[in-house]
Amino acid sequence: MGRRRILMIVGVALALMGMLWIGQGLGLVRWPASSFMIDQRPWIINGSALAVLGLVLVLIARRLR
Repeated sequence: MGRRRILMIVGVALALMGMLWIGQGLGLVRWPASSFMIDQRPWIINGSALAVLGLVLVLIARRLR
């Protein structure tokens, strides 16, 4: 498996996880119901940072040959 493919997979996974954290921090995603992240503002910030990092990795992967 090449570097490009690995970076793409990791980038997409990080972006999706970041969006989940944002949704939980905003209280839009209440899964799992016992999560300590629901309605907690710090997870909006953490999720945003993680999603941006994931998107940067995707962009880097797209530029690799």
